[in-house]
Amino acid sequence: MKLSAYIATSLDGYIARENGDLDWLPGSDGETDGEDYGFGSFLESVDTLVMGRNTYEMVMSFGIWPYGKKRVIVMSTRQISIPEELTDTVEARSCSPIELIDELTISDVKHIYVDGGKTIQGFIKADLLNEITITTVPVLIGSGIPLFGIVDSDVELRHLETQSFENGFVQSKYAFL
Repeated sequence: MKLSAYIATSLDGYIARENGDLDWLPGSDGETDGEDYGFGSFLESVDTLVMGRNTYEMVMSFGIWPYGKKRVIVMSTRQISIPEELTDTVEARSCSPIELIDELTISDVKHIYVDGGKTIQGFIKADLLNEITITTVPVLIGSGIPLFGIVDSDVELRHLETQSFENGFVQSKYAFL
């Protein structure tokens, strides 16, 4: 089983403003330039998504469910509302990343997409992530929700590849050692 994160950050390392707003992220308003920065092919490669409650609620606010029939597990210690049309594919869980992966190991899951700042941090802390793809947007927002929080010890990664885009975005992929 492979576990990957795929996320955008500001140049100063934030994934959202302190209030969760993504207004600094091009495309957050629904307007796109047609470039998906490899996200479509990445999403096709995964069979299960694991995200935090805040990320789930942000995605729900978009009005269109972007994950089709893929299985989505929302990590939350609080109750979440799942619309009836999503109950076949979306489930809420209140457990540790290790407990969740132990359960998913016995299923037929091949590739998990881990999304959301706290969720990614939890999977890193539990030493479960295999890869992370970070798309850096050339904007400084000054403060917000950081991608990486405090770690108990150094986390070593190996650079796999970097791609730059005409609009100044830089995307790097790393493997966790």
